[in-house]
Amino acid sequence: FFPQVDSANTGRVLASDAAIFLKKSGLTDLVLGKIWDLADTDGKGILNKQEFFVALRLVACAQNGLDVSLSSLNLPVPPPRFTDTSSPLLLSGAASADVPWAVKLEDKAKYDAIFDSLNPVNGLLSGDKVKPVLLNSKLPVDILGRVWELSDIDRDGMLDRDEFAVAMFLVYCALEKEPVPMSLPAALVPPSKRKPVSVPGATPLIPSSLSAKESHQSLAPVGVLAAKTPLTQ
Repeated sequence: FFPQVDSANTGRVLASDAAIFLKKSGLTDLVLGKIWDLADTDGKGILNKQEFFVALRLVACAQNGLDVSLSSLNLPVPPPRFTDTSSPLLLSGAASADVPWAVKLEDKAKYDAIFDSLNPVNGLLSGDKVKPVLLNSKLPVDILGRVWELSDIDRDGMLDRDEFAVAMFLVYCALEKEPVPMSLPAALVPPSKRKPVSVPGATPLIPSSLSAKESHQSLAPVGVLAAKTPLTQ
């Protein structure tokens, strides 16, 4: 990865070049900012090769649901995944049809029953209907905000049956003390969403002004969550 960013072979990476490259990880700007702060130890806005490796390692930690902190650096994680601009396919294994969905059939049946009990309209649940279910878990509000953001895959402020299953899956993981990932792993993308979301990393990042507006709208129905955590969102 280093030669891709340091094409002039200077042995260092400027903040602007690193930012463009690290955005291909599909992580949020908030997380990437934290990664940069930890990697750029002297605050010069430039990374040497060793510091760049620290950034890559932290990206891998975030993609696998681990804490973005220096204490995570020695934990075993797979290499970081980035969208490959020279290929229409994702390096991050673009949730292709052969990746089995992480939500098991018997769990899906349970989640579907909850979904139907909430009186969906045209097969969709609004944030207002999902919010009590999420809050009922007693999980921290920032975690629930992230669950909502990850499960509203098409960013329409509503959850369909499959998106609701993703939300429930993440809630139960969090209740089992498993960390909620920063970006949706390929195996969690519902099969029904896999073709249109072939480039999950690129979609929210290209029009940044638009994505900020959309993510705000998608969180708007979850009034309690948005009101309590204006900064984290």
